[in-house]
Amino acid sequence: MEAKIKKIKLVAMDVDGVLTEGKIIVDSEGRDIKAFDVQDGFGMVLLRKAGIKTAIITARASQPVTFRAKGLRIDRVYQDAYPKADFYKKMLSDLDVSDDDVCYIGDDLPDLPVLKRVGFPVAVANAVDEVKDAAVYVTQRRGGCGAVRELIELILKTQGKWDPLMKGLE
Repeated sequence: MEAKIKKIKLVAMDVDGVLTEGKIIVDSEGRDIKAFDVQDGFGMVLLRKAGIKTAIITARASQPVTFRAKGLRIDRVYQDAYPKADFYKKMLSDLDVSDDDVCYIGDDLPDLPVLKRVGFPVAVANAVDEVKDAAVYVTQRRGGCGAVRELIELILKTQGKWDPLMKGLE
């Protein structure tokens, strides 16, 4: 597992069930409302500072995802991305990375084709069994509750980038 983590240059992720708890709240105007974990967000800031790219591949289109991704300066966002494998191939080309360079974190069946290709496939704690079976690592935290941050800390610590980043916060 350590060798796979050391190769990571890009962390890609699903949204619903990974960056959120998987609930889709719709207001009376038909607009989505999503709750994102702030620690996951700061983890993505740390990834960027460490030189690791980020991407979102989500099967749904949602304005809150657009706003959140812009605020976090996510490198690439693919919404309405189904089947996800097609957009994953585009992401590889857009960001000039290979399968072995990529970590993907997912929770549900549409994530399986991507998880089966990446160098470091990850499932959140509350993922469906098929996704957990395809993963090399399963987080202790649930999606939307710090699972992405847990993964980011694992990557940064394994790559030896965590302590220098922490010193930079002083």
